[in-house]
Formats: sequence, structure tokens, C-alpha cells
Amino acid sequence: MKGKIDQALPSQWVRKSNQKLRESNGVIKLLLVLVLLTLITVIVLPLFAMFKQAFMDSDGNLVGFTHFSSYLQSRSLIQSMLNTITVSTATTAIAVPLAFGLAFVLTRTNIKGKSFFKALAMLPLFAPTMMHGLALTYLFGHQGLISTGLFGLLPFEWRIPLYGKVGIIISEVIYTFPQAFLILCAGLAVSDYRLYEAAESMGASSLRKMFTVTLPSVKYALLSAVVICFTLSFTDFGAPKVVGGQYNVLATDIFKQVVGQQNMSMGAVVGIVLTIPAILAFIVDRIVTRKQQAYVTSKSVPYSVKNNRLRNVWAYTYAIVLSAMILLLMGAVLLASLVKKWPYDMSLTWSNFDFSNAAAGGFDPFWNSIEMAAWTAVIGTIITFLFAYLIENGRVYRPIRQAAYFLSILPLALPGLVIGLSFIYFFNHPSNPFHFIYGTMIILVLANVVHFYSVPFMTATATLKMLDKEFDNVSESMNVSKLRTFYRITVPLSLPAILEMAVYFFVNAMVTVSALVFLYASDLRIASVSIVSMDDAGDTAAAAAMSVLVVLLNVVVRFLYEAGTARLRRKMSAWQKR
Repeated sequence: MKGKIDQALPSQWVRKSNQKLRESNGVIKLLLVLVLLTLITVIVLPLFAMFKQAFMDSDGNLVGFTHFSSYLQSRSLIQSMLNTITVSTATTAIAVPLAFGLAFVLTRTNIKGKSFFKALAMLPLFAPTMMHGLALTYLFGHQGLISTGLFGLLPFEWRIPLYGKVGIIISEVIYTFPQAFLILCAGLAVSDYRLYEAAESMGASSLRKMFTVTLPSVKYALLSAVVICFTLSFTDFGAPKVVGGQYNVLATDIFKQVVGQQNMSMGAVVGIVLTIPAILAFIVDRIVTRKQQAYVTSKSVPYSVKNNRLRNVWAYTYAIVLSAMILLLMGAVLLASLVKKWPYDMSLTWSNFDFSNAAAGGFDPFWNSIEMAAWTAVIGTIITFLFAYLIENGRVYRPIRQAAYFLSILPLALPGLVIGLSFIYFFNHPSNPFHFIYGTMIILVLANVVHFYSVPFMTATATLKMLDKEFDNVSESMNVSKLRTFYRITVPLSLPAILEMAVYFFVNAMVTVSALVFLYASDLRIASVSIVSMDDAGDTAAAAAMSVLVVLLNVVVRFLYEAGTARLRRKMSAWQKR
């Protein structure tokens, strides 16, 4: 296309255009080198510092595999690993079937209120993981609503061994359920209806179609959901911290080694152990994702839902029961935040939202979190989209672009605790020229951007791939600079994805605790860390109140995004329709 346009233009114009193209490519080469150096600085070097710490003693002397040997000889640490595997396996075995059931109900039936049920299923995503543990405490704790039979109103009690393995598993199921639900919804949405027609013509029953058509068609989505649930529960810190009791897992062990015992080397060893399953899961997930994409062909026929009253009754029942359980969990925390003294004085009050007498020390942690999340959203979105644009549309320095792409998706395999720990070893070193950012808002924002960078990067890359390359070719032929093409064409057409990335950064920065629990300064507390502190100090009602504020803010931000960009998204996607 570009060659044809060049042939139709005067030679002087073509020479001028080629000169501008060479200058533009020179700038892009320089920017690509800066992108790679930036990614190496914030991802590779901190990880290297953590790995290096695992082979050194407290005086900085090289001690080889001594710490690894000590770890393998420590019965408590080995028990923590076995506990972590047990919890992750049980969580996966429960969360994936539950999520598959709801995804099936919302994609393969014609019940009403699907958007409502889907919104409720996504609600746990807006809450810090500690909130799930708090909800269970108010329902099944020693003075819980259910464990005491509605405070003695019922003739029976229902008590479970909440603090320990059972509590962690239930909390992790709540935490991982929305993630698995999203993956399985996407998988069930792309099944080929021709297979069902063939099965029906052969007289197959509904159950047989489920096992011979439905499950095989979503096997990659199922495997991906299993990997995600296992990885998230394996590396989560919040739920085990609140309801773990004496049941140790690897995530809480890192915290104890680093914060409690100041044993930085053993903390690095546990961090490496925590990373290995996550990296293996990441590799499996990448392979599965590629195969899932290959399953969809141009000949696939969308699934057609037939009317079936009995099936819809079961579907309504299942969706309502799951939604009621989620509302019960969220409602318990909301009620706890609004009563004076659970369960002795249930009169309503706003005093729990006055954090001045709690371990949070006032309202500052909440405002700090909002400031941090806002900076994370703005800076993270700009950097991520620019990096994705340069890597996807750079056209020069292919090896550098491939290396930058690999580093861009690498954070998917890194638990938040490992990112926080590696930042300590790297940025807290006195000889590091970036040492000045340690203990400031900058390092909190940087940790969040690195932690959540990969998903927005893949979103931006997918969006840029959808844009026609002829935009760039025509702009070059017309002597329009890449910068002008970028902000006049690329950015406006990608605006819906850019805004989605910003919301993703904001919401996750508000709820995360794992990467930040090692990095916050005493005068710069954030809401999620304060929830942990208040729960540890016995200010459970105040911790519930802070959790409610975080959820409400995230829901409002999401609602404003959906309401405010609905028209924009329709307008920006109109060019794809003919």
C-alpha cells in the first residue's frame, strides 16, 4: 500500500518522507531501548537482588545453599508448604465447579436478570481479601450470626472450625470464585452449536451432551481456571492473615520471617519457593490460552438457547443461592460496621467509621489509598499503553521488542509478596541511586504498577492489534509524524481500552495488600494494610468499616466508568461496523 502511494507522489516528497521516516525510526529505537532498560530496572534487578539475598548471610557473605538446606530441615516451614498445597488444592476443587455452574447458568439458559447475577458474582473482586475473612468471622466466629443460631433466636447452632484450614479455604473460594467465573464464562461463550445439533440427532441425553460436548469444548478454559485458582490461593496473604490462626502457609511465613524475625535471607528463600509454582502455573496458562484461541474457527456457530422451564427453575435456584451467599457475606461486614458492639449492642452507629481511636490512627490511610490508587491508575495506564504501542508498532529492533514483551508479561507469574520483597532488597540498598524512593508514595505506586502491569499490557496489545496497520502506512506516506498519528488516531480509537485499564489499575491498587505490606512507611499507611493492623489489634468493627469504604469506592468508580463511557464506547466502536 505504501509503495503504491509513493509511486504516485513526486520524488522530492518521497525523499522528504523517507528522511522523516528514518528520523522517526531513530526516535523509536531510542524509546525501545529505554523501555527495555526500564523493565529490567523495575522487574529483573529487584528479582535478582532477592535471589542473591537467598545465597548470602546477614553480613553479606556468600553461603551457597545453606539457607535452602536450613529450610528443608525446618519441619515448620515444610509443614507450611504442605498446608499451602492442601489449601490451594481444596480451594481449586471447590471454586472451579461452583464457578462453572454459575457460568453455565448465565450462558446456557435464558433466565432473566443475568446482568444482576453477574454483577453480584463479581462483587468480591472489589473487596480486599481480608474482608472475606472478616465476613466469615461475623458469620461463623465465636459470636457469629450463624454459629450462634441468629444470636439464640434459632433452636440450634452451626459452628465450624473457622480459624485454620477451613476458614482459609472458604475465604480463598470467595476470593478466587470471580476469577474462575470470568474465565469459564468466556470459554462457554465460544462453544460450537453444530456439535450439540449432531448430538441431538444421535439421541444423546442432556447429561451425555454435558460430558461429551460441553466439557470437552471448554477443557482449556477449565484448565486455565484451575491454574488461576490454584495460583491465587497459593500466593494470597490477606485471608490466611485474618482467619489462619495457627495454621501457617507460605505467604504468612514470608511475613513472619521478614517482619517478625528480620530474617531477610530465609524470607528470600521462602519467596523463591513461593515463585516456583506460580511460574509453572504461568507457563501452563500461556500454553492453554494459545490452544483455547485456536479452538474458535470461522465456521463455529453460536450457541442457541432453547426454552426449558424445568432447567430454568434449577438455574434460578442455583443463581439465587450463590448470589444470596455473596450478599450475606458482604451484608455481614456492612452490618458489623454499623452496630455499636457486635453482638451485645446491635444499635446503629457511625462511630466505627471514626478511625482516630483505632489502629489505623485516623482517616489518613483511606485518603492515602485513594491518592496511591489514582497515581497508579494515571501513571500505570500511560506507561502501559506507551510501552505496548512501542513494542507492538515499533517495527524496528525486533529482538529488543521480543525481550520487552517477555518482561511485560513476566509479572503475571510473580506473587505480590515476591514483588514487595524484591523491592526491599533492591531499593532499600544504600548504594542504589533510587534508594530515595524507599518509604515514599513513589515506591508504593511503582510496586502497584509492576504488580498489575501485565493484564493492562495484554489488553492494550490486543487493542492495538485490532487497529488497521494502514493508518500508519497512510500517515507515513502523507508525511504525518508518528507522534501526531499516535494522539490523533491511535489514542482516540483505543480510548475505551485505555479507560478500562485505568479502572483496573485503580480497583486493584485499592484492594491489594501483599506487595505493599513490606513497603509502606509508618507515616504513610494505606487502607488495606490498616485493615490488617486493626484486625490484629482487635478493632474488628473498624476494620469492617474500612473494608466497606473500599468496596463502596470501587463500586462507585466502576459504576461511573460504565455509566460515563457507555456512549463513548459505542461511538468509538462504531468505526468497526459497516
